[in-house]
Amino acid sequence: MSSIQNDGLFRTVVKTISPFIPQVEKPKKKITLTNKLIWTGIALLIYLVMGQVPLFGVNVDPATDPLAFARVIFAAQQRTLLELGIGPIVTAGLLMQLLKGSDILKLNFRDPNDRSLFTSATKIVTIIVIVAETVLYGVSVYGGATPSGYHLSVLIAQLAAASIVVMYLDELVQKGWGLGSGISVFIMAGVAQAILWSIFNPLPIPNGVEPSGMIPFMITSGMEGHFGDTLLRSAPPAPVPNMPSLFGFGITAGILLLLVYVQGIHVDIPIVSTRYRGFTATYPIKLLYTSNIPVILASALMANALFIGQMVWINYNPNNDNPAFNWIAQYNPQSQNPTGGLFYYLTAPRSFDATMHDPVRAVVYVLFLTTIVTIFGRLWVELGGLSAKAAAKNLLDADVQVPGFRRSESSVESLLNRYIPSVTIIGGVIIGLLASVSDVFSVFGTGIGMLLMVDILVNYYNLLVREQVDVHLPKLASLLGRT
Repeated sequence: MSSIQNDGLFRTVVKTISPFIPQVEKPKKKITLTNKLIWTGIALLIYLVMGQVPLFGVNVDPATDPLAFARVIFAAQQRTLLELGIGPIVTAGLLMQLLKGSDILKLNFRDPNDRSLFTSATKIVTIIVIVAETVLYGVSVYGGATPSGYHLSVLIAQLAAASIVVMYLDELVQKGWGLGSGISVFIMAGVAQAILWSIFNPLPIPNGVEPSGMIPFMITSGMEGHFGDTLLRSAPPAPVPNMPSLFGFGITAGILLLLVYVQGIHVDIPIVSTRYRGFTATYPIKLLYTSNIPVILASALMANALFIGQMVWINYNPNNDNPAFNWIAQYNPQSQNPTGGLFYYLTAPRSFDATMHDPVRAVVYVLFLTTIVTIFGRLWVELGGLSAKAAAKNLLDADVQVPGFRRSESSVESLLNRYIPSVTIIGGVIIGLLASVSDVFSVFGTGIGMLLMVDILVNYYNLLVREQVDVHLPKLASLLGRT
């Protein structure tokens, strides 16, 4: 009875608030692929421009950057309108997916009204998360970098307004004006930008004269007769991240090829339609069944723990003279990077030199992240609606069945249970190893960024194939239920 009452309250609240929130209307007629690409490009251009517009009223850099770990994941740029990037939207989306996958929200996605209700609820939750994150982030990070409360209020308003614009850009693409998801486009562009910047950046490193990018550094080193320095490029004494090198480029290329290969591994289960006689297809169970969600969740958990530890260190142990806290973490007062304690081993060395200097740290980090990602992958299968039981129900709801098996949830579930638990564990281990090893050797665009980019590119390839089917084979598209 309590669940029914809560469900009724949820529907009432959403239906009451939704009319007051502006919506992006769906196109009244089908948009051509060319126009979809144009609208997607416009949304991306606006997003990239926002990433170059500095925040008004901020004259000095904040003392810390709590989102440093996730700048690529959230397609965010510090001290710009995209300070938070897509972070609030991703957080709200994951929260709503967990509520739906755990059946706390009783919604039937085959019902258009329930789908619309879920979309409206997601937007409401996104706005709430935007307000909460901008206030907390503005006060904790920029509170000391603004001259007055008025300037801080203006800064928070900028962050909130920019995040809401990003939300509507994503909605514009998702509602059918663009192709795929705005969030995916923004992430892919952010990772690609980071990779290209690592390769071609001509600007000098901080407190130095040599160029940051790999190719400009190769040119200057070759002219000076020190081309061998480009193979394993050591970071300068200043607190600068590991610089792009030929070794890093080789690791990046290798990880990219390995990810493309692993993405294509799947088990195909034959299915037939009970609505259209003679229509057969396959239901693929990918090796990377949980996609990249577990590694994002694990990275966010670790980064939040490290950020809290850093805040505690700043306030209670800035001189590293507390023996009890030193077991948890010790930090360099200048760079504020961990130098000892538990947190030191939970962060990646992020360079070949640092890994060789302390291989134990690298091994502990790889094992820890792989274990956490695998655990999150197992939890996400249950909470995200990806379990064998949920998949069996989705197949039967789609009016298909597996040849040779009774058309019942228990029969199909027993078949899927042969594969899904195994690929969940194996896929989690593979994703965790790829992400952690990539971080240890500091691949271009970060390990998690590479995972996300490859996954998004594969999804966009499938989208383009689907669009071509709609254009050139309209009768087949109609048979598949697409109009």
